[in-house]
Amino acid sequence: MADECDSEGITDSPKKGPTLSTSTSSFEALDPHDPNLSRLATTMFQKTADYLFGELTATQEDYRLLEAMNRATISKYSDMKQIAGNVARTMIDLNDKYESLQPYLEQIDQIEDSVTKLEQAAYKLDAYSKRLEARLKNLEKR
Repeated sequence: MADECDSEGITDSPKKGPTLSTSTSSFEALDPHDPNLSRLATTMFQKTADYLFGELTATQEDYRLLEAMNRATISKYSDMKQIAGNVARTMIDLNDKYESLQPYLEQIDQIEDSVTKLEQAAYKLDAYSKRLEARLKNLEKR
């Protein structure tokens, strides 16, 4: 029957009698144990707690950084939105001014065409007058 109890995970405790084993060791929380092992276990748990605290703190700092970056981004986008609105209003004003100046620009183009034609006519008249002058000198020499 002792073999049956061992195969089912039941062990004998010197203080309490048969108990259910939850691990391969026979360590019980209330039993006296090695003080060095206790010190090492305490150190391990403290170091584990410090590690987990550091991990959680780092994660919290990451979230704070992301929050600060989001605030800065919101501010920049707000500024950019305002600048874009100002540029849009300025473009509308410039387009309105251009449209109001369009008739005058067309008149300037027409005047330029007229001046070009007048200049061509002046060159032709100058060339004609030079030919007449040359003929006149030719007739005078005879």
